[in-house]
Amino acid sequence: MPDAPQDPRWPKILSLTVHEFRTPMTVVAGYIRMLLKDRAGALTEQQRRLLEEAEKSCGRLSALLSEVSELSQLEAATATFNTQHADLNAALRNAVEQLPPLSDREVTVALELADASAPIEGDPVRLAQALGAVIAALRREIVAVDRLLVRERTVTHQGYRAYEVLLGDAETLAALEQEPAAGRAFFDEWRGGVGLSLLNARRIVNAHGGAIWNAPDGRKTGARIVLPAESAGNGRARP
Repeated sequence: MPDAPQDPRWPKILSLTVHEFRTPMTVVAGYIRMLLKDRAGALTEQQRRLLEEAEKSCGRLSALLSEVSELSQLEAATATFNTQHADLNAALRNAVEQLPPLSDREVTVALELADASAPIEGDPVRLAQALGAVIAALRREIVAVDRLLVRERTVTHQGYRAYEVLLGDAETLAALEQEPAAGRAFFDEWRGGVGLSLLNARRIVNAHGGAIWNAPDGRKTGARIVLPAESAGNGRARP
């Protein structure tokens, strides 16, 4: 779906920000690694624990900078996509398999796939990344239940054959299935605690001709993703 016009300098600002932050952070991380290897003398157990925590924080900052760098490329339309014949269901399975464990509880992600395969044309690695980011964010938001459903089905979207992925608990999925197309609200990608992964995910889905919507009533524990099915005669069937 088209976005509002933006300042064309925005991707350059993001790229410059990554460069300016990454240089000093690399230096700090390097010195921490040197200290942990006892290059400046033996450490006490308390000093080692403190430095290990600092090293973990550097790792999180590095991951965030990578997301900012990717966002700048996606915004500038310079990101590389390895477009090929792919399978949406395989991307969903890969996304679920790569989910990191939650630190405070366990939430099962249950895949409900309508068919053995869902052929699309796209980048399977980037699709798995985008789907995984959305699933991880929704799994993080769920508190009332311990099971997140991911249901894939074939639909007709704006006159084209497409695949729809509904995400949420059982109640949310029921609401998503009944929601009229005219009442859909675009996905809220501005959420704390997930870095920039959702901003990148939405842009990756858009680059594949798809879109993401919120669940009805502003529920943050559900979403709808639509991606065009592969068209045998005309390549990707864009909605």
